[in-house]
Amino acid sequence: MAKLSTEELLDAFKELTLIELSEFVKAFEETFDVTAAAPVAVAAAGAAGGAPAEEVEEKDSFDVVLEAAGDKKIQVIKVVRELTSLGLGEAKAVVDGAPKAVLEGANKETADKAKAALEEAGATVTLK
Repeated sequence: MAKLSTEELLDAFKELTLIELSEFVKAFEETFDVTAAAPVAVAAAGAAGGAPAEEVEEKDSFDVVLEAAGDKKIQVIKVVRELTSLGLGEAKAVVDGAPKAVLEGANKETADKAKAALEEAGATVTLK
C-alpha cells in the first residue's frame, strides 16, 4: 500500500462529510484501541473546613442532538443539510434516525445557532 503524506490525508479528510468523519474516528479508535476524547481534568482537593470545592468546568465542545423532527420534517431536513452539507438522502437518514447527533464537537456559538435553526424548523433538539 502506498504511503500517504500528511497533506494527502488532510485533502482526503476535507472531502468527507461529518458523518463519514465520525465513522472514521470510531473505526480508528476501535482499530488502535485509543480514544479521541479530550482528557478529563481531575478536580482539586476539597478546601479546608470540610466543604467540598465545587468547580464547574465550562464545556467548550457540544453535540447538537436531533431528538425528534416534529411536524415539519421537510423543513428540518433542509436545515440539517445547511448545517452539515450532507446530501438529501443522508440528511433524511439523520432526521429519520432521530435521536441522532447532527453536529459533534461544535463550539458553543455554533451549537446554539444550530439548535435555534433546528427548533425554528420545528425540531426538538438538545445540546450535550
